Amino acid sequence: MRFGIFYEHQLPRPWKADSEHRLLQESLDQIELADRLGYYCAWEVEHHFLEEYSHSSAPEVFLGAASQRTSRIRLGHGVIQLPTNHPARVAERVSTLDLVSNGRVELGLGEGSTPLELHPFGRRFREKREVWEDAVRALIPMFGDGGVEYHGPHFDFPLRNVLPKPMQKPHPPLWVACSRRDTIEAAGAWGMGALGFQFVSADEAHTWVAAYYDAYLTRLARLADYVTNPNIAVVSGFMCCPTDEEAHVKADGWTFFAFALRFYATQPPGEPGAVDLWKEYQAFRHTPEGERMHAGGLIGSPETIRAKLRKFEASHVDQVILLNQAGRNAHADICASLELFADEVMPEFVQRHDEHESWKREVLAGTISLDPPSPPAEARSGARNDPAEARV
Repeated sequence: MRFGIFYEHQLPRPWKADSEHRLLQESLDQIELADRLGYYCAWEVEHHFLEEYSHSSAPEVFLGAASQRTSRIRLGHGVIQLPTNHPARVAERVSTLDLVSNGRVELGLGEGSTPLELHPFGRRFREKREVWEDAVRALIPMFGDGGVEYHGPHFDFPLRNVLPKPMQKPHPPLWVACSRRDTIEAAGAWGMGALGFQFVSADEAHTWVAAYYDAYLTRLARLADYVTNPNIAVVSGFMCCPTDEEAHVKADGWTFFAFALRFYATQPPGEPGAVDLWKEYQAFRHTPEGERMHAGGLIGSPETIRAKLRKFEASHVDQVILLNQAGRNAHADICASLELFADEVMPEFVQRHDEHESWKREVLAGTISLDPPSPPAEARSGARNDPAEARV
């Protein structure tokens, strides 16, 4: 497996005059450290108006800054919201980032998650999948040489040459945000990498992998003329410390992350500043539900995390993305965690990545057959996913 790091740019209240400046500078320091330590990719989301949960509305600017402080780590949009961005502007910004980073961009594409974010940009929540698909069809040809025009139901673009062009040809690797079993299968059918933003167990990851490759191999239907990217990545809460006890204390931000995610997935838009999420979280943290949330993730000693990762490795996911910048997790603790993990855990799994790639080539060639994917858990039980385990 490979390992990425993930940035939501969380900033719980109370805020000081320099809070956002410090947050971004510390995040850049962490990515620079991860680059030196050999992490594969740094991913950043795009969200709008989500106070405390995500102050990450201009990922192209932040990743551009990260590109100049690093040399090896790949830089992932995880993801760009296509309904709130014009395809031509996406092509221009992504290509520019690819050039200034010397070809290190990974391009994740998503629909946007809530009316709170979509409605101010004139997009209806109920239309977001339709708009997303139209945007993909418009976007991909813009990376190619020469002029392009597009006339679709949501985007109408006259003949123009969209400049510049990306360093990676014909375009950076494509990914799509996935938070449910049906979107995992859709990612496989579209031939895009699956960015798994539901916090799944290793057993669930095994089912998701089978469902993804079944769709990729039997129902491939690309939305446009792009190079496929058969890859699966899953996001997990993370804190690596010498002992399990220390890790659980220092990873308190992970539970805030899940709490705030559920808040924005279930609450209607309100007056800005009306809710102090950190204060609300304090009342929730030590409830039985809060304890249940805190128990998940890759949080613990190197030995504990290693045992959990071996189960993920057996499921054949390609990349585990470590969510460490969350809540009030301290900068020093995040850096120490990245260093300890890179020193004592990561090498074993990176060394076996070639074995995984060999397995994947045989699956794609049809010489290895996977077990048919089981029905989704929600279909078997009639239950819906917990909003706290929805899209990042």
